[in-house]
Amino acid sequence: MPHSITKDEVLKYHEGGKIGIAITKPCDSARDLSMAYTPGVAEPCLAIEKDPALAYRYTNKANLVAVITNGTAVLGLGDIGPWASKPVMEGKSVLFKKFANVDAFDIEIDEKDPQKLIAICKALEPTFGGINLEDIKAPECFEIEEKLKKITNIPVMHDDQHGTAIITSAGLMNALELTGKDISKMKIVVIGAGAAGIACAKMYRQLGAEEIVMLDSKGVIHSGRDDLNPYKAEFALDTTDRTLEDAMRGADMVLGLSRAGLVTKEMVASMAPDPIIFALANPVPEILPEVVAEVRDDAMMGTGRSDYPNQVNNVLGFPFIFRGALDVRATAITEGMKMAAAKALADLAKEPVPQYVKDAYGGEELAFGPDYLIPKPFDKRVLLWESAAVARAAVEEGVAQVESFDYCKYRTKLAADIGLILADPCE
Repeated sequence: MPHSITKDEVLKYHEGGKIGIAITKPCDSARDLSMAYTPGVAEPCLAIEKDPALAYRYTNKANLVAVITNGTAVLGLGDIGPWASKPVMEGKSVLFKKFANVDAFDIEIDEKDPQKLIAICKALEPTFGGINLEDIKAPECFEIEEKLKKITNIPVMHDDQHGTAIITSAGLMNALELTGKDISKMKIVVIGAGAAGIACAKMYRQLGAEEIVMLDSKGVIHSGRDDLNPYKAEFALDTTDRTLEDAMRGADMVLGLSRAGLVTKEMVASMAPDPIIFALANPVPEILPEVVAEVRDDAMMGTGRSDYPNQVNNVLGFPFIFRGALDVRATAITEGMKMAAAKALADLAKEPVPQYVKDAYGGEELAFGPDYLIPKPFDKRVLLWESAAVARAAVEEGVAQVESFDYCKYRTKLAADIGLILADPCE
């Protein structure tokens, strides 16, 4: 395990769970009790009955996210079921609170039928301001998210898909700037055609990518195959590439969402100049950075690990995306909001890095460049940059329900939340 933690230490840490409930109003007298519950509580109930939108004012709905799974695709553990998935979902709730002060509660559902799961999630809409779908296997996850986005009026996002897409897109934008590559002329290889792989490929297309070679367990997804579901078929290319070795030859970028050791030195050596390599299998990537360095001195690389440069960590996405969406009472998380999040992260990576961030990573010198394409998770400014960008995009795309939105005031508030004073809050 990383950072020299032991199995016993981990199990001890998780004893009793990692989240709880705290009350936010006084309840110390008979009067308080009458306000919190009967008879006083009837007043907000009657107000909400007349205008359901007042639930955002008189309850915690405006800051509450459901972290929902059925446990069919948990981390690298696979279908371990809803009971065994609970520690992960609790952990997700911890990250929501720690990084963006969003209250989140984990809901593990013992149901694999997509239609029934959709109905259950829809029925929870009155309680929550948003739904974070998590660790639901493909292709069911696509259907579930797509349907819920159509039938609910709260933001719904399957983080396994979009989180990785947003973070790697931020890294890709900055890698393009450093290399001068034209994404429309790049050959991009995506190893893995699950939820994250397909979402990443879709976002790269939005950035202008035209040649994306995707592989599943049977090899390259090409136009001659007749065993593809509709989500994979969207990426079927008319190509002679059949194996990973074929696909890597001349590739400008490779995104690994598969398993340890799948990429060889020889494959990396066959890539185009200035290759971009995001090897995200955890805990051991498809190829280690030190192995890449044996054959290339021009590669830019990221992994899912904190002990290597350019960690692709989804905690840079979901807490701040939901923070911005909740604060403008968004009815959805749109493609524009996700792209705004990616661009905000890419821009933040170019800013001078505060000393407290460097200290959190052992005093390492951090500055924009090949080894610093993506901000660090403990950079508090991510809240300011990303949440503000998401909120503004929601307003611009017409999915915000707030009556008015002042971008400068919102950035000022976010800055105050993390102890910053902005010289120009409108920047």
